[in-house]
Amino acid sequence: MKILAITDIHGNYKAVKRLVGEISEVDAVLIAGDITHFGNGRDAEEILKPLFGLGVPILAVMGNCDGRDVLDVLEKLGISVHKRRREIEGLGVVGFGGSNITPFSTIWEFSDDEIYHSLKDNYREGDIVLTHAPPYGTSLDRTYSGVHAGSKGLRRFIEEYQPPFCICGHIHEARGIETLGTTIAVNPGPLSRGFYAVIDTEDREVFKLKLKS
Repeated sequence: MKILAITDIHGNYKAVKRLVGEISEVDAVLIAGDITHFGNGRDAEEILKPLFGLGVPILAVMGNCDGRDVLDVLEKLGISVHKRRREIEGLGVVGFGGSNITPFSTIWEFSDDEIYHSLKDNYREGDIVLTHAPPYGTSLDRTYSGVHAGSKGLRRFIEEYQPPFCICGHIHEARGIETLGTTIAVNPGPLSRGFYAVIDTEDREVFKLKLKS
């Protein structure tokens, strides 16, 4: 299966439209949050609308900068995997939105214990994990200042259960791929700046891509 992995749209509708015009031959879309930039559910629905034109399954979590009603819209659209598990053509996806606790008191923040236990309770062997927060202590959560800002609960879960893939976002400058045991963790980079990734789950390959200028 080829998965289009995107995150941190931050309200950039034009980037979504450009992506839909450029992408081809993907089997599903996974969205790792921050669809809006402190916007509401109506904003999120409008931003996501072009993606439904791809005609493939979409699953998403909200980010810490999405408004309080964005989760309600994702639920209404039938694409939310926050604190739950869904399947796409037999492939399980377990999700958790928002971030671990930050110094900034953003809209959606959770304790590392809650992140860990939710993933543990919903996970089945072989599932892909979709989170907004990246795993702690990796290249995917390192800020410009050198601080690691990811989730220790997610890191603990990955180390114990070794899902095949973890798709995350949140830290814009930490775009990349890192292997934790047998888990391939991917931060596609912010779509707001033109970044995205395509993951081939069968060949376990990740392609870091950018919109054409």
